[in-house]
Amino acid sequence: QVQLVESGGGLVQAGGSLRLSCAASGIIFGINTMGWYRQAPGNERELVATLTRGGTTTYADSVKDRFTISGDNAKNTVYLQMNSLKPEDTAIYYCNANTRVGFTNRYLEVWGQGTLVTVSV
Repeated sequence: QVQLVESGGGLVQAGGSLRLSCAASGIIFGINTMGWYRQAPGNERELVATLTRGGTTTYADSVKDRFTISGDNAKNTVYLQMNSLKPEDTAIYYCNANTRVGFTNRYLEVWGQGTLVTVSV
């Protein structure tokens, strides 16, 4: 079973920066994609950024040119560098990983517990 543990959230003023980290642990047969999603109060969870094992990245339009996702395959870790933060970036940020189920070709999504990012005016 794979667990994801996030860290790095907190309170920051608008225009500031934060770096989130997410590490996968447990019995890992393979991870093909890791990413970050966020959920603000009253809103649905939305994609922020994803990173495939091969290095392909995807970003939400709202964070392009401000956020950067990176990772370390050897450590099963993904990072999210967030710059030029805005109050509308305030949300709980969740780490996500698409993990292989045993020695099969099936994959299962795993979620972290979330880390709160608050951006003040």
